[in-house]
Amino acid sequence: MTNGTESAAGSLPPDAPVVVIGAGVIGASVAFHLAEAGVREVLVLDRDRPAGGSSGKPIGGVRAQFSDPLNIRLGQRSLAAFRDFPQRPGVDVGLDEVGYLFLLGDGDEVAAFEDSVATQNALGVPSRIVTPREAHGLCPYLDPKGLVAAAYSPADGYALPRAAVAGYLDAAVRLGATVRANCAVTAIDSANGAIRAVRTTGGTVRTPAVVCAAGAWSAQVGNMAGVRLPVTPLRRQIAFTGPLRQAPPRIPFTLDLGSTLYFHNDGAGGLLLGMSDPRQPPGFDRSFTLDWLPLFRAAAALRAPELAGLDVTDGWAGLYEMTPDRNALIGEAAAPGRFLYATGFSGHGFLQAPAVGEIIRDLFLRRTPVIDVAPLAAGRFTSRANRPEKAVI
Repeated sequence: MTNGTESAAGSLPPDAPVVVIGAGVIGASVAFHLAEAGVREVLVLDRDRPAGGSSGKPIGGVRAQFSDPLNIRLGQRSLAAFRDFPQRPGVDVGLDEVGYLFLLGDGDEVAAFEDSVATQNALGVPSRIVTPREAHGLCPYLDPKGLVAAAYSPADGYALPRAAVAGYLDAAVRLGATVRANCAVTAIDSANGAIRAVRTTGGTVRTPAVVCAAGAWSAQVGNMAGVRLPVTPLRRQIAFTGPLRQAPPRIPFTLDLGSTLYFHNDGAGGLLLGMSDPRQPPGFDRSFTLDWLPLFRAAAALRAPELAGLDVTDGWAGLYEMTPDRNALIGEAAAPGRFLYATGFSGHGFLQAPAVGEIIRDLFLRRTPVIDVAPLAAGRFTSRANRPEKAVI
């Protein structure tokens, strides 16, 4: 990322046609797609630095294996954009299509994924149900005895979030956008149902439009505008083995649905290990600990015994931005006018970021979005029952 993109130096512009709050991968994608569409002088603000939150993780999964058709379409369109990233916006994001392998331990899990695979196949995703023996062939660490089946898609994989953020923001800056780091938003002024200005620790900017892409901090940003965004921060942690004495085989991004254990190659001769800790309380704590590692080891002893005793060298902690149904919030508030939001991705923000940037661009320009995201409006929790996304850990 260029110094100009990341710099907090210099005063804020007095006016901006739109202020994007958050310089993670969602805000970066939004800024790029707006600037590319000809919206001049887009202003991106971040309380920390670009990719300073969850977008700073070393490797991010990219996939279209979801249960909900809308999430499948968002994943598909984003996968295509990640493949095209070296041409547009012009950066190698290290995309590695190693596939995603979901491990299924009982009949109910298999039945749910059989339905999901049928939906995915109908939309063009090359996923399939595989036998335990086939799963072991894809990932030799697995013990097939405890599995009933697995779901696999060879088109999925992972990429580098920091590279994606840098690529989007650098391209946006070349197209006339401004990015200011270490500039926290403190208030959003509105009058007569319209946004008037954004107040920050670096000054006030007059603007008629705001895009909230503030991740785990989105509820507070929404409150500033009088918009309810039901987003709860939740710490998630990963650990690294460091280079192993015997280099690991190239394996899919492997996830055990029942325990939420997951692991994959780290790109440096070792493995990345992760698991959601059901004991983790909501909050903004981002300190790295090893409290969850015994849970990982116990789950690994059942699914991938060779991993249960591996030492770890270091790790990383970040925040999921959780919603009640584990689906994103994407749309425009009824009031105040021109308050747009893209947040609450519950762990799949990176993989949906390219498509979401296009959608927010279209909403801002009052065009029909490339994908209809009406079901993801923030008001859905007061208007209808929700069907949670199953393929989220």
